[in-house]
Amino acid sequence: MSGTVLVLGGRSEIGLAVAKRLVSGDVRRFVLAARPGADLTGEVAALREAGAETVETAEFDADDLAAHGPFLDKVAAEHGPLDTVVLAFGILGDQARAERDAAHAAAIVHTDYVAQVGVLTHAANLLRAQGHGRLVVFSSVAGVRVRRANYVYGSAKAGLDGFASGLADALHSDNRGSAPGRGLRHPGPRKRRGSGVQLLLVRPGFVIGRMTEGMTPAPFSSTPDQVAEATVAALRRGRGVVWVPGMLRPVFFAMRLLPRAIWRKLPR
Repeated sequence: MSGTVLVLGGRSEIGLAVAKRLVSGDVRRFVLAARPGADLTGEVAALREAGAETVETAEFDADDLAAHGPFLDKVAAEHGPLDTVVLAFGILGDQARAERDAAHAAAIVHTDYVAQVGVLTHAANLLRAQGHGRLVVFSSVAGVRVRRANYVYGSAKAGLDGFASGLADALHSDNRGSAPGRGLRHPGPRKRRGSGVQLLLVRPGFVIGRMTEGMTPAPFSSTPDQVAEATVAALRRGRGVVWVPGMLRPVFFAMRLLPRAIWRKLPR
């Protein structure tokens, strides 16, 4: 598949690490989109050093929902077709502040859930129209079972995880082509299942990076490079979900079964 990789959240450590690993074969064109005024000089240089043929930048305000559609249409018109759209934007926020400040709580949920839903809907429709493409969505184990310690951020990730899972199912079951003829000896072409668009849902644990700077790493932590390595490997295998590290999948299977009284006492 040839085309352009669009990274929404161009300053994201994970987003950049994913993009660098996608520099191969026909995928050598990239667009890094970040909030207005962001300096992407270092990120552009890193991608070019990795072998990218062209690296463009664009201003993208994730919280401006009305701008999502026109922005994606413009990128597709100028740099398309789009091979992969990586949603790498988001905020951790301050849990203690969010419990006192409703506006801050709403801002976290808006960026980490509402804005992601808007972008994903527009991007999915754009890729459907192309007939091919890939979406990469970063959920979190924080949304698998929401904890008291970060329930605002966790609730946003829980919503995003559910939305992305449903969207993946919709993309998989979309029908393309003509319906089979009825009552005919030689029916017309059968419908092909699927939109041609792949969605990969990534569920990392605690990631040691800028967003979590100053925090004590949780068990089974990973780095942006480790998350990116697992993400690109899963993309190339055509997988729908990847946990990073993989050990977190059985761990959280067990966590879901913990009685609430015990769950509440867990520190992280």
